[in-house]
Amino acid sequence: MSGDRKPSFVQSLLVVSCGGLAGTAVDLLFFPIDTIKTRLQSAQGFAKAGGFRGVYKGVGSVVVGSAPGALAAPAHLAPVNHMLSASVAEVAACLIRVPTEVIKTRMQTLSYGAGLSSLSAARVVLANNGLRGFYRGFGSTIMREIPFTSLQFPLYEMLKVQLARRLNRKPLYAHEAAVCGSIAGAVAAALTTPLDVLKTRVMLDLRDSTKEKLPSLLRRFQTIYRSEGPRALFAGVVPRTLWISAGGAVFLGVYEWAVHGLIGL
Repeated sequence: MSGDRKPSFVQSLLVVSCGGLAGTAVDLLFFPIDTIKTRLQSAQGFAKAGGFRGVYKGVGSVVVGSAPGALAAPAHLAPVNHMLSASVAEVAACLIRVPTEVIKTRMQTLSYGAGLSSLSAARVVLANNGLRGFYRGFGSTIMREIPFTSLQFPLYEMLKVQLARRLNRKPLYAHEAAVCGSIAGAVAAALTTPLDVLKTRVMLDLRDSTKEKLPSLLRRFQTIYRSEGPRALFAGVVPRTLWISAGGAVFLGVYEWAVHGLIGL
């Protein structure tokens, strides 16, 4: 985006809408990979969590929660500004995303049985833990998202700059930006996998926090490391890296196409 031309409100709305739709499409398309990743990370083990069966369990909650996460990605900022603004946006997006993530994660691992719908699972959470139950893992989600975003977006911008210099052309085509997005997403996803494992374990903890004191995030981390070994902290790293890499290519490719191709900024 040129420095002397700013998008109008309608143009900005169009770009954001494209980003939201692309984010939702990515989540739906790669949902089975996310399910496998979540089951690998669960304390009960992959087979007991469902194995390869019912990989679309919990998909209903994705439609509600994926778009806010996609809209949280600001584009065309300097790396430091990108890091700060994206981190703030992620915290806001988590207010909507975390409740749907709680339902999705528990549905994926059959925590309430195989026959329950996402809506029924939400009713169970509300009945057992109230509204507070929908935000189980809010802190651990933010603790995962901010480092992830702080790695992904600056790396994405840096890769775009380097590629543009090599090609001696700016802006990049959408498919070229998609490759940069894929690499940035893969690196950020792999490095933040231990935080993702921690988030998954917190959300799958069905104990009532009003009746017993739940372990802190540090204690959970230590317990996983000591009882299951360091490999457990990277459980699901392959599917997580795969789906975020592919998702980053689709989402950021569509975003760049919307900005430079659709509205010509």
